[in-house]
Amino acid sequence: MRIFFVTPEAVPCSRAGGLGDISYHLPRALGALGHEVTVLVPKYNGAEETHLVHRPELDRHVDLSISNRQAKYYELDLPDAHRLILVGCDDLFARPGIYGNEFGDYDDNAERYIFFSKAVMSVLADLIDPNIPTVVHCHDWPTGLTPMYLKLARAVDPKLANLGTVFTYHNLANQGVFPYYDFTMTGLDWSLFNYRSLEFHGQLNLTKAGLLGADIISTVSHKYARETLDPEFGHGLEGVLKERQLFLRSVLNGVDYSLWDPAQDRLIPANYRPEDLSGKKICRDHLTAMFGLTPGPDPIVVMVSRLLSRKGFDLIARAMPDLLAMPLRLVFMGAGEDQYISFLRETVRQHPDRVGLKLAYDPVLTHQIMAGADIFLAPSRFEPCGLEQMYAMKYGSVPVARATGGLEDTILDELDNPGQGTGFKFQRYTPEDLVGALNQALLAYKNPLLWSDLMSRDMRADFSWELSAATYAGIYERALELAHGEDS
Repeated sequence: MRIFFVTPEAVPCSRAGGLGDISYHLPRALGALGHEVTVLVPKYNGAEETHLVHRPELDRHVDLSISNRQAKYYELDLPDAHRLILVGCDDLFARPGIYGNEFGDYDDNAERYIFFSKAVMSVLADLIDPNIPTVVHCHDWPTGLTPMYLKLARAVDPKLANLGTVFTYHNLANQGVFPYYDFTMTGLDWSLFNYRSLEFHGQLNLTKAGLLGADIISTVSHKYARETLDPEFGHGLEGVLKERQLFLRSVLNGVDYSLWDPAQDRLIPANYRPEDLSGKKICRDHLTAMFGLTPGPDPIVVMVSRLLSRKGFDLIARAMPDLLAMPLRLVFMGAGEDQYISFLRETVRQHPDRVGLKLAYDPVLTHQIMAGADIFLAPSRFEPCGLEQMYAMKYGSVPVARATGGLEDTILDELDNPGQGTGFKFQRYTPEDLVGALNQALLAYKNPLLWSDLMSRDMRADFSWELSAATYAGIYERALELAHGEDS
């Protein structure tokens, strides 16, 4: 099967968050299954450092109604069974940030990503072979127009007639909603600007385009798929999702265990495995020294996360007096909202021996924090999937998390499943429930045999990309059946 992976970000050329990692690891895993994968992504600042090759024969002009811009195409061959094609337009993409800068989102994001979808459509006909089963897999709102364009084009272009399409929403809180007048740039007929199609409360909604245009819709955990059918997490699109529920699938994101494995990780002070956890103590002592924490037997509780309310930092702020009264030490790493940056700085100032803080995402330090931690905290208000809890589990750092989205799907509660659990979960989004779940973890930590068994179960859990890729391959087959009119 030939798969075109259309995404707004992809490692090694661009990354704003987990989607950038997914857009590298999932194509690799699909390639390992024998599929031919091509990733299409905008060419942002810094991509030149990856030794791109310009493909001038693919270059073309893209009509945006209000402007006509040239799309230039570049290719990067990767040594792992997939290729990367970057869509360049310096006026739109050669900027400091991917979606915005320190002042917020870019004002012309509608133009930027309408251009990207049109540029993808322009080049697809040159890249596909109508004799090979082909699926176009699009990710999040910046690519939402692509499935809609393909749905309309399949009716008139024989070369595109049998393409299957999949649209994955990774976080429905971000939908790509823009003023109605931006609809002009899409080039679509204004008859599509209605509540049954692309109109959303008088505005243009690019996620809605993807949900309505794709043969199959997917998201990144079973629990999140169910949650987004309700208003709290559907953010106004729950009705569309209910209408298309028969075509909604869910696939957990995965972990690349060649990078995330304490038995072979070169970024941590000592290696260890479930059969021999002695190296964990060396990593723990290293983390203690690195953040200037008081040495001792008290567990280290960590959060590696963006400092946002939805990640649970409003709970952390309210629960902090209770947390500091517990026999534990805290380490936080991330960047985000000013209110939480100020709060954590002040907490560190008052308790420098109990609380550590790194105000940036540091990929090397992430490995060292996961290896040195005893408990990983994930009190999110909502979490479509989450990768950090899966990393933590592999490193024997037991998660304490709210039972939402992917946190619910990846963590088995020890209290409900004694001797089989992998962490501790709480249901209500309250500081009291967070403190209660953490207290249960601390009680378990006092029992060395119970805790070592819990760590070993975590480290043996399998969230590999190979499992996710095999599930996606089945979804692609179904999308091809629907594109051919089978059971549609």
